[in-house]
Amino acid sequence: MPQRAVISGIGVIAPTGVGAADHWFAGLAGRSGIRELPGRTAPGLKVRVAGQVAGFDETEFVANRLLVQTDRWSWLGLAATELALSDAALDTKKEFPFHLSVVTAAASGGNAFGQREIQALYKEGPRSVSAYQSIGWFYAASSGQISIRHQLKGACGVLVADAAGGIDALAQSRRLISRGSGVVVTGGTEAPLSPYAMACQASQETLSPDPDPATAYRPFAPDATGQVPGEGGAMLVVEEWRRAHLRGATVYAEVAGSASTHDATDATAPASDHAQYARAMREAIGRSGCEPGDIDAVFADGAGDPLGDELEARALREVFGPRRVPVTVPKTMTGRLCSGGAALDLAWAALSVSHGVLPPTINVDTRQAAARHGIDLVAEPRELPGTATVLVAARGAGGFNSAAVLRTPAYDV
Repeated sequence: MPQRAVISGIGVIAPTGVGAADHWFAGLAGRSGIRELPGRTAPGLKVRVAGQVAGFDETEFVANRLLVQTDRWSWLGLAATELALSDAALDTKKEFPFHLSVVTAAASGGNAFGQREIQALYKEGPRSVSAYQSIGWFYAASSGQISIRHQLKGACGVLVADAAGGIDALAQSRRLISRGSGVVVTGGTEAPLSPYAMACQASQETLSPDPDPATAYRPFAPDATGQVPGEGGAMLVVEEWRRAHLRGATVYAEVAGSASTHDATDATAPASDHAQYARAMREAIGRSGCEPGDIDAVFADGAGDPLGDELEARALREVFGPRRVPVTVPKTMTGRLCSGGAALDLAWAALSVSHGVLPPTINVDTRQAAARHGIDLVAEPRELPGTATVLVAARGAGGFNSAAVLRTPAYDV
């Protein structure tokens, strides 16, 4: 019998709140965490607003000796992992460590850490550079620190696929479960708002120059001006279904299937068509044993620029035909969080399946979205069926496309 993977713990550190509960209720209320950036963060850059985590005290989650060795993105990941394991009621010290794995997604790494050490190098010379520079900024730093902290001695890895990375990490977690891992900690966080990180993003033509947090990021709007960046993300506890059931864990959703494709057209620019994005959706649905008609809702990528939105709308129309499946982009409350974005959408989707309600897309006109793109954009919390199946889709810069299907777990198979 194939091993089934379920989500049994959710940890969120996001502009919508610290902890899954705060995040969930803020999302249902449509409370945005997108705010004006401090002037010193992005001097001379066109982007003026971003999703920012408020009320996060890293010292509550990370020891002082580790704070100096790591970057804020790792602090967010370590904190989200603590919350996810607590939510899953899983004490890793009581588990066989070789059955515990960790797979994260990363896109920008430890920007603030790297900036600080580069400044020290040029101001004071090589001896002033921290011994931790070689690891503090590195993409795999969070996976390594999570593994060390919780003694997760199974597989340990990191996937880099920009905003699609969280889904790819979940897919790898499901594969590890099928190969015998009992538990996989997975997800992604980002902290791309330091001055160096913002400078690295400056060349992105799709960044919105709008200084108003309420209008800067409006996917599927006819006058959409682009996306806004953000920090944070989510970590999930993915567990073998029988194992979770036997220990009495709360199960939010089953990971039914996933797929990834690549546009293979340009190192940075998106493809001029939607073919590979639609294929990722179709294959994820097919691998889950579903038909497009079984999908109750879609958590969309929500590029926020006219071309990206139109390509996504075409992909949805190709996959679902004339049926207007409900589409939501709750990241309108957080901004696009690089590798934290898909991970946060997966957390949102799992909570939606569990609670039977969709979080809204804010600051949008549903009539305009329907008229322009032919989609049913969810602008208020909307009920899901008692047994729900949702599709989470994401695209990353450079041509990455990923999709995953989450559903209400069946207990009779």
